[in-house]
Amino acid sequence: MIHRNWESNDTIKVIECVHTNAKKYKVNDVLTAGKEYDVKNETDEFYFIIDNTNRIAGFRKEYFVEL
Repeated sequence: MIHRNWESNDTIKVIECVHTNAKKYKVNDVLTAGKEYDVKNETDEFYFIIDNTNRIAGFRKEYFVEL
């Protein structure tokens, strides 16, 4: 269960949210367009970041651009 300590992991990179127009899920409550987020873990499809609720969460890469 390595995901339990992701919040304390070093930041891999910084990304910026470019939109919150999700087709299936409501992400505009936990992401802010234009805000920068620290990536704690990454897979092929998802970034795992600390969102606006101060919890670690996974989001599709389509919402972000790398800085």
